[in-house]
Amino acid sequence: MTYEEKLERAGYMIHEPAAAAARPFESAVRTGDLIFVSGHAARDAGELKYTGIVGDNITMDQAQDAAILCLLNCLKAVKSVTGSLDAIKQIVNIKGYVASTPEFIGQPQVMNAVSQLVNDVFGNAGKHSRVALGASSLPGGTPVEVEMIVQVK
Repeated sequence: MTYEEKLERAGYMIHEPAAAAARPFESAVRTGDLIFVSGHAARDAGELKYTGIVGDNITMDQAQDAAILCLLNCLKAVKSVTGSLDAIKQIVNIKGYVASTPEFIGQPQVMNAVSQLVNDVFGNAGKHSRVALGASSLPGGTPVEVEMIVQVK
């Protein structure tokens, strides 16, 4: 079973291509066998699904959903470079940024949704290091932004 089929089995699809970059940097850059994926927001069909601050107008469930959208957008960027998610040898590192109130301390729990999905879909190739950080705000008002480093074949 391919990684995309495993994502579909988990209820997620990434068939549409990654959006073309309308900014002065790339969505993902390959150097050798590593792909450095830029930070991606919680966009669905190009539009932010959520905007706001976790602990204020964004709930934990919404933040986790937003984080998964970010991950899916990161994976689209990987696919745009490799042609297939099956080129992934290892998810090396994931960084998650959570726009949150000063009192909110659940950033790791927000990112646990991403880590769990990566582990479920990629198995041993999904074992990764991770950072979960709080921020006062994120670009465009997205409540979560995710970036990653992926090793490919």
